[in-house]
Amino acid sequence: MQAENIQLILSRGRWFANLPASLQQWLVEFGQVKHLTAGQRLFCRGDCTDGIYAVLKGSMQIVGASKFGSDDKQVILTLVDPPDWFGEICLFDKQMRTHDAIADGVVTLLHVKQNQLEQLCNDHPRYWREFGLLLTQKVRLIFGAIEDAALLPTPIRLARRLLMMSEGYGIRADSGQASSRILHVSQDKLSDMLAVSRQTINQMLKEMESEGILELGRGSIEIVNSDALKTKAHIK
Repeated sequence: MQAENIQLILSRGRWFANLPASLQQWLVEFGQVKHLTAGQRLFCRGDCTDGIYAVLKGSMQIVGASKFGSDDKQVILTLVDPPDWFGEICLFDKQMRTHDAIADGVVTLLHVKQNQLEQLCNDHPRYWREFGLLLTQKVRLIFGAIEDAALLPTPIRLARRLLMMSEGYGIRADSGQASSRILHVSQDKLSDMLAVSRQTINQMLKEMESEGILELGRGSIEIVNSDALKTKAHIK
C-alpha cells in the first residue's frame, strides 16, 4: 500500500487529522503495513507490548476472555474499523496487553513499533500529549459505555451502540455527515458486545427495521434514518 493511500485513510480519523504534519509524516514513514487473515490473532491478553496499530482495511475484534471451571468464555468488547488506532494503553504503562485482538475477516494494519515511538517521544516530548489525546478519547467512550450499561434499558443501549458505530465512535473526521451507513456486523457480534441474547437483539432490530430506521442484510445493517436512530437512542 502506497504512503499516499495510507495518509488518505488515516486522515479520515479526527485524531490523526489534528496531529502536527511532522508527526503525521513520521507515523506513515515508520509504520509497517501488516496483513492478517480471517480469525488470525494479532496479540493476546498477557502478551508483551509491541507498539500501536491503525486499521487501514477490514475490522479488528477486541476480545475479553476468561475461564470458569472447564468453560472458556469470551466476549467481543468492540470492533475497530478504519481509520481507528488501538494498543495505545501499553505505550504509556509498558505493561502486558489487556485483551485479545483478532482479525474479523481479512485485515490490513499499520504497525508502529514501541521502541520507535519511545525514541520519538524522548526526542520530542511534546508528542506525548498527542498520544495522550488518543488514549483519552477511548477513556471517554469507556465511561459512556459503563454508564449506559448501568442506567439504560437494552433497546436504548442497542440504538446508541449502532449510532456510535455508524459515526465511527466519534473518532472519524466525517462523523455524523453521512445520511446512511452500512455496518458490517452480525447480530451474534452485537449480542456479544451488549451481553444480551441474540434473540433479543433480533427482536429489537426487527422493530427498528419496521420503523424505517434500518435495513437488515446478511451480516450487515444499513442505517437509513440517522435522525430516527438518534431519537431511539434518546440523543438530541
